[in-house]
Amino acid sequence: MVKIIFECFQNDIYPLAQSGDGGIYAELLQNRAFQQVTPTLFGWAPINGTSINVIADPIPLSDALPNSLELTIPSNFSGQIGFGNVGYWGINVNASWTYNASFYYKFPSASKFSGKFIVMLQSSVGAIYANASVPISGSTTTWKQVIVYLTPSSSPVSTTNIFTVTVDGASAIGETINFAMFSLFPPTFKGRANGLRMDIAQACFHLELKQHTLYDMNPSFFRFPGGNNLGQSFSTRWQWNATVGNLLDRPGRMGDWGYVNTDGLGLLEYMNLCEDMEMEPIMAVWAGYSLDGASLPENDLAPYIQQAIDQIDFVIGDPIVTQPGALRASLGHSEPFHLQYIEIGNEDFFASESYIYRWRDFVGNLTATFPQLKFIATSYPFDPILDPIPKQYDNHVYQTPGWFTENALYYDSVERDGTYYFEGEYAVVSTNASDIFGTPTDGRLIYPNMQGSTAEAAFMTGLERNSDIVFAASYAPLLMNIANYQWTPNLISFDASHVYPSTSFYTQQLFSLNRGTEYLPSTLPGSGSTLHWSVTHDSPTNTVIIKIANTAIEAEEMSFELPFNDVHRAATATVLSGSATASNSPEAPDAVKPVTSTITTGKRFTYIAPAYSVNVLRVVAK
Repeated sequence: MVKIIFECFQNDIYPLAQSGDGGIYAELLQNRAFQQVTPTLFGWAPINGTSINVIADPIPLSDALPNSLELTIPSNFSGQIGFGNVGYWGINVNASWTYNASFYYKFPSASKFSGKFIVMLQSSVGAIYANASVPISGSTTTWKQVIVYLTPSSSPVSTTNIFTVTVDGASAIGETINFAMFSLFPPTFKGRANGLRMDIAQACFHLELKQHTLYDMNPSFFRFPGGNNLGQSFSTRWQWNATVGNLLDRPGRMGDWGYVNTDGLGLLEYMNLCEDMEMEPIMAVWAGYSLDGASLPENDLAPYIQQAIDQIDFVIGDPIVTQPGALRASLGHSEPFHLQYIEIGNEDFFASESYIYRWRDFVGNLTATFPQLKFIATSYPFDPILDPIPKQYDNHVYQTPGWFTENALYYDSVERDGTYYFEGEYAVVSTNASDIFGTPTDGRLIYPNMQGSTAEAAFMTGLERNSDIVFAASYAPLLMNIANYQWTPNLISFDASHVYPSTSFYTQQLFSLNRGTEYLPSTLPGSGSTLHWSVTHDSPTNTVIIKIANTAIEAEEMSFELPFNDVHRAATATVLSGSATASNSPEAPDAVKPVTSTITTGKRFTYIAPAYSVNVLRVVAK
């Protein structure tokens, strides 16, 4: 028996497909602080014909947030006038929730105006679900925050709802009012302020709710801040210090997939998530290469290496000795977080020549400062040759079902030389080997399907079987907002009110929830086999766990002989199966789900794996 060190199966929250802002980050208002190089009203619209504009405020709310929304009330207006926000392609209004709404306002010039703001959640056609009034005065010429709590009176089925702020037009004629840093939060996962959307986090991280999402995966680790999220260019790279502290001090940045990241979901939020979920953090540092193809010269690396040191110190530094550690303590976490893995860059096989000196300089300096940490290389294994020699590599692969099935035995032949592997990103993305990243009309998948998920499962049996050298693996990407995405397929899709776990989600979940403590050697699948398996033993429960992936169009029979004397006659079989093209989508969210039944077993037994199926058999044996 071989002890299992393999951990699965959670990836980073990718910045693409609105997975952070507009996704797992629970903020409901889009473009809440006008964090744009070229300010825009995207997400906002005037109400009743008033004038609104985004301006560079002469006296901004903060240096990080220089823009504000200017509301001008013209003459001859009556009734409530103002503006509204449509959210991230809808706002989920739920009568069982209380929403925390806030914003800042000021009058650029003092006036005698006295009135009130009406803050509401309403439908796109004016049905009011919740409202609150706030007295205001034209003498307020410095920024003042408004906080209101909104409890809807009903729960509309539609999410085409808006958040509005209005004033009485007749009494406010001629007034100009500036606004900044809006926010609307529903209840969050585990009740954390500035926290996560409950249903998505639950899907990814919990086991009990009927609506499956991140916690349901029972993940072991979390990679952040996201692979490509490290940066499109030097100037727009992810910088840890711009993502911590008061939200007013987070400038946001243009993300790598065409929209602004608020950075409300920042380094401290990532670490709190890992701590809450007892996940192993795998933290990446920017290492001198950006997606635009540029690499920094070696002589220019020093300040970026120092920034990486500071990033790590924020997570684990002594608050008495290091300034970043002291900053962490001031934000409420005096004790260092747990951290052992640092990834140096992301996909540096795209710039392998410069990675030679970048790896050397980053790892050399970081090792000197943090000798207890483990550093993960992101070039191809041993290509180029790096010094110091990496002990861990991060491998990424996006391919066809055929590739994953054919490579299920890949790690069986990898040399045991003290090198460990992190299968950091993998997924079946297409059925067309000649155009992997093409369009849906050319084989690209929109949602995972059973042909792809069973092939991924076949590959995963090889990862588990080789857990002596594969220490972690994660499907990628994780999340996709169906209203705005740049990549397909993704593990979990969602809209403003629903979450749609894919067939690959259930595949990952079946593996993650059925981990043994020891790997049991067995006969290996033959070359070209469509049937793959992995057998483990969970010592605390005396359970043999058999995972089977059938990638064939027909059912296949298997025979087992277990090396235990006392084997229970009744066992459970949890099966995910469907046609090759069967998939879960918003139109058919439950088309394919795991089904558990009781089967007859013994020291020797046979089992028929359905066509295109992922199977987990649990047999009590001593």
